[in-house]
Amino acid sequence: MTRFPLRWLAALPLAFVLLAPAPADAAKKKKAARPAAAAKAAPAKKTQTKAEQLQRLYAEYWDASLALNPLQATFQGDPRWNDQLPNYLSPDFRKQSHDFTAQWLAKVEAVGEEGLEGQDLLSYRIFVRNARDALEGERFPGWMQPVNQFNNPATLMAMLGSGTSAQPFQTVKDYENWLKRAGQVPALFEQAIANMEQGMAAGVVQPRPLMEKVLPQLDALIKPTAEETLFWNPIRNMPAGFSDADRQRLAAEYKWTIENRLLPSYRRLRGFIATRYLPATRASAGMAALPDGAAWYAYNARQSTTTGLAPEQIHQIGVDEVARIHGQIRQVMKEVKFRGNMQKFFRFMQQDPRFQFGDEDALLAYYRGLESKVMARVPQQFSLLPKAGFEIRPVEPYRAQSAAGGSYMRPSEDGSRPGVFYVNTYDLPSRKTWDAEDLFLHEAIPGHHFQLALQQELAGLPAFRRFGGETAFTEGWGLYAESLGKALGVYESPYDYFGRLQNELWRAIRLVTDTGLHSKGWSREQVIKYMLDNSAESETQATAEAERYIAWPSQATAYKIGELKIQELKKRAQAQLGDKFDPREFHAEVLKDGSLPLSVLEAKIDRWIAAKKA
Repeated sequence: MTRFPLRWLAALPLAFVLLAPAPADAAKKKKAARPAAAAKAAPAKKTQTKAEQLQRLYAEYWDASLALNPLQATFQGDPRWNDQLPNYLSPDFRKQSHDFTAQWLAKVEAVGEEGLEGQDLLSYRIFVRNARDALEGERFPGWMQPVNQFNNPATLMAMLGSGTSAQPFQTVKDYENWLKRAGQVPALFEQAIANMEQGMAAGVVQPRPLMEKVLPQLDALIKPTAEETLFWNPIRNMPAGFSDADRQRLAAEYKWTIENRLLPSYRRLRGFIATRYLPATRASAGMAALPDGAAWYAYNARQSTTTGLAPEQIHQIGVDEVARIHGQIRQVMKEVKFRGNMQKFFRFMQQDPRFQFGDEDALLAYYRGLESKVMARVPQQFSLLPKAGFEIRPVEPYRAQSAAGGSYMRPSEDGSRPGVFYVNTYDLPSRKTWDAEDLFLHEAIPGHHFQLALQQELAGLPAFRRFGGETAFTEGWGLYAESLGKALGVYESPYDYFGRLQNELWRAIRLVTDTGLHSKGWSREQVIKYMLDNSAESETQATAEAERYIAWPSQATAYKIGELKIQELKKRAQAQLGDKFDPREFHAEVLKDGSLPLSVLEAKIDRWIAAKKA
């Protein structure tokens, strides 16, 4: 999965003023006052085309969106608002978000799509679709659930303030920026508490298991002194070039801010959750138990998959895919001459010590070796590669218990931060050797790193397309990338190929379990049991995944739906093009326009096939 999907759609309204011609009377006077020849020589003002008007609108829209979404700007590598932290949980911010979206939608629709073609028509339709969807989603009170174990402002602020994430700590100004931003954390946390209180009154609360996981996350961040916290890391690692005066001043100011602003706020949030919110949490797991929950989940499913598929249809697709992939796993069992049923094979794959890493260093070294191995074969499958750098890092200990096995953070726009593949080394025995190759292909190369870094580098696209994206496309591409393993020199043993099948199976199981949770009334325990009965995942992983689906409804359905569409399009292209089919051209065509709704992707590939056949 990708990390930090900061999808706050709000931004400060920005006045958009088209250049107007001079008043008619003034124009006549100027014309009369100069010789006719001079007037004839004056170049006529060029009228902007619709496409040019829209490009200008998109650019101003994006800059305006970053002004009110400074955290998104920071993660993007834009430093202009690194000292700001708006109270993005507040009613005022929600009102600004609504007004901003409505105003920019009206401006874009006023230009209209008539006469647009190619990328311009694509951008128009994606912008309008996303804005309308955002306005439609305002009816659902997600703001009443601002904290869970998977995404909450407390861990986000810890990441930023630790000095190992997107917030830069390279200059004195960088250090001062974080001090100002950190000073605004208490108001954000107080708003989170207020929103949870409103959720308690309205019956819109989190399931208990999620909030039980939040408490140890907060405990890991709360320490007796500033020097013991993650927030002290920037002081501990202060650049050598800082003057003694700056070093002393910053250390004193950081100590005061951490001990008098941050830690009290973390303790207050922790105390509220432990004493007041936890007793009010619900026993149910799915969205169907919430007010208007069925409609809310159906909306989420449409957003995640970019299709009109109903939860029941998604569920059935998952059931069918689980059965198909089980058949392929049985073929692997025959190949390795395994005696016993599939459940015994799953237990063997989980328990046999040959599939374990000796220690964390061995796990990380294995992944780093995969990078060179895969890159050696990349030219056979890809002609379009990103310019951005790439690194592999372990997941930070304070969030490892609840984090996925692997995740990706896209590079900064300015190139100062590479794309990062985060590897989770928590509960090392559960991280299997057979799971490594497909995970690398998905999260790193040629999965998220290729797709997201390339998208960011597409200079001709509006910024909202370069830095936005559709989960079904992004995660569908990641899962599709796993299918390229044999062509890229991995999956050489049947056990490693089982890892690919197991992870495809896992995404199919997500269709069954996510919809089961949120539209069929399944419990958390039912979901975990279904996963353990039908796959080789460990109980640790199954539990973390189940709780992820509870915390982030429908997101997990995007992977398999997106991958199935890309596979369908590839098979269509191979069948119609025959010898003319080149995987490098197909992959370039899929990636070259960035993330797209699946229907838009399909239409684009069909046009490409038709042009190739001509």
